[in-house]
Amino acid sequence: MSKVAVITGASGGIGAATARRLAAEGFRLVLGYCRSREKAEALCRELRAAGGEAVTFRADITRPAEAAALIDHAVAEYGHLDVLINNAGIAQIKLFTDITPEEWRQMFAANVDGVYHCCRAAVPHLVRQHSGAIVNVSSIWGLCGASCETHYSAAKAAVIGFTQALAKELAPSGVTVNCVAPGAIDTEMNAHLSPEERRALEEEIPLGRMGTPEEAAAAIAFLAGEDARYFTGQVLSPNGGIVI
Repeated sequence: MSKVAVITGASGGIGAATARRLAAEGFRLVLGYCRSREKAEALCRELRAAGGEAVTFRADITRPAEAAALIDHAVAEYGHLDVLINNAGIAQIKLFTDITPEEWRQMFAANVDGVYHCCRAAVPHLVRQHSGAIVNVSSIWGLCGASCETHYSAAKAAVIGFTQALAKELAPSGVTVNCVAPGAIDTEMNAHLSPEERRALEEEIPLGRMGTPEEAAAAIAFLAGEDARYFTGQVLSPNGGIVI
């Protein structure tokens, strides 16, 4: 039986690359999105044209009921759930002294609360079948922190702590929980960089370039697959060597 995966933030760079990778591996997919309906539906058509099985579902995962509806839709559509990939998130570059309480709360709502809400809805299904995988997408800045991204770094660090704690709790039920912490990836999230800023960033990366969405997706797909059944509570960081 083909495995079923829910991907949040599926319309973005890493999310879309992950969807393509998993579809090619035979997964049936629920592509979660919040605002980018056109992108999500275009990706869904692309996957179906290539012979894959996929549906889209709009959910604001910062709202518990909508996150639960996303998971319920996957189970209703395909009969069960095997993998949850918490990829949705936001970023912002701003001096700490300029971050408002509202921006701080919004950062945690999108990057931490959303992970919690989706896991809370998915875990009963996975525990009941005594198998499954959760892959949370953090960031390199959750490992070491980034100047002018205090709220983002704090939220992504929280995702790592959440992953490690939940992994210990769910391991006796046969459910793995792991994390991918990408470095600088060439996606829309980094499109604000000027050519000079991009060159300066790449000079700091030992491999001399930004990563691709496909390279981040490869790490996610590995942790979602059968070859990673003995991995849990781990953080894989495709980052070109900038943090070792």
